Amino acid sequence: MNVTPRIIEINDVDDARVAVYSRLTEAQLRSAAGDALFIAESPKVIATALSAGYEPVSLLCENRHIGGDAAPIIAQCPLHMPVYTGSRDVLAALTGYKLTRGVLCAMRRRQLPSAAQVCQHARRVAVIDGVCDTTNIGAIFRSAAALGIDAVLLTTTSCDPLNRRSIRVSMGSVFLVPWTWLDAPVSGLREMGFVTVALALSDNAVSIDDPMLTSIGRMAMVLGTEGDGLSRSVIEGCDVVARIPMLHGVDSLNVAAAAAVAFWQFRHR
Repeated sequence: MNVTPRIIEINDVDDARVAVYSRLTEAQLRSAAGDALFIAESPKVIATALSAGYEPVSLLCENRHIGGDAAPIIAQCPLHMPVYTGSRDVLAALTGYKLTRGVLCAMRRRQLPSAAQVCQHARRVAVIDGVCDTTNIGAIFRSAAALGIDAVLLTTTSCDPLNRRSIRVSMGSVFLVPWTWLDAPVSGLREMGFVTVALALSDNAVSIDDPMLTSIGRMAMVLGTEGDGLSRSVIEGCDVVARIPMLHGVDSLNVAAAAAVAFWQFRHR
């Protein structure tokens, strides 16, 4: 809607009205009863979230962006929504870091669908198991969106895709790919009609360019944390183990890089 929200100048870094940007941790934002939130950063990312239907609660931006980079975002926000503003130095002191292009937006989380709902029409699914690095999560989502992954499932030992850094690294791709938490064993995906393929360094692993793999109709690619990789129980519960061929004695790639290679190789043709 093309209206101008309420503009509120912030001069005090302890102002309780902007606590979501300054004092609340990611866990506190996520667990707020009845009003769980996340923070999106930069005009492009915020615009992507708005286009995906996420509800804005408030905006925080530098004074100079009110009529600049933040203007198109403000125009899409409801009239009653506060837009907090201040100088670059005040906002850096308030948030503890320099803002990316000077704009943050607090948004409401949505109720997540079930794994069955997310996967209902999917042909290619990424399963993220135990990946706790927010940068890797964001990079995996960006590759997933770019390379045709239909859905992403995360085990509860993985970090939150709506973490501010994950969102920023993904360039808003976390809003483009359906995702949810997987609270059941990966092997259960067989019941949904998927062939599960573990990306792991096992003696019985086949190369990712094996024609048998590219012919699979519905595939769930299982990716593990960069340090320890997938657990033995997860690997043994998968239908196939695959690995990326390496040269020069390199034995593995960063999980985000490996995901991008696998997504491209296993894309639905």
